[in-house]
Amino acid sequence: MDCPRCMDPMIVLELKRVEIDYCPECGGIWLDEGELEMLLEDSDEKNSVLQSLIVAGDVKEEVRRCPVCSKSMEKVLCGKGEKKILIDRCKKMHGLWFDKGELDDVLRMGSIDKKGLTVNLLKDMFSKTI
Repeated sequence: MDCPRCMDPMIVLELKRVEIDYCPECGGIWLDEGELEMLLEDSDEKNSVLQSLIVAGDVKEEVRRCPVCSKSMEKVLCGKGEKKILIDRCKKMHGLWFDKGELDDVLRMGSIDKKGLTVNLLKDMFSKTI
């Protein structure tokens, strides 16, 4: 699978049965719906994240293409309150694209992963890529 940002091949990282597609060139992460649910370990948390996504208005960030269907993804805002993170979502719901650091930002906002389990899993996963 090629990276939606830099078009380089992504690699699959796996830890504790969770696989994510990672671009070693730009640091981006692709999560399909099943991977998001496994990361959050709770379908209520997954639904909370997905329901918090709001289509962003006029955004100057470059359009990304879904690595599954190659269609343009939409820019969505994730989070509650004043601080929101801009991410990319496939319109056909194939998954979510997080530029470098965005997934960590979303998880650290505190509305999900309150125990920090996912953040720790990602730290373990990415410490092995360096």
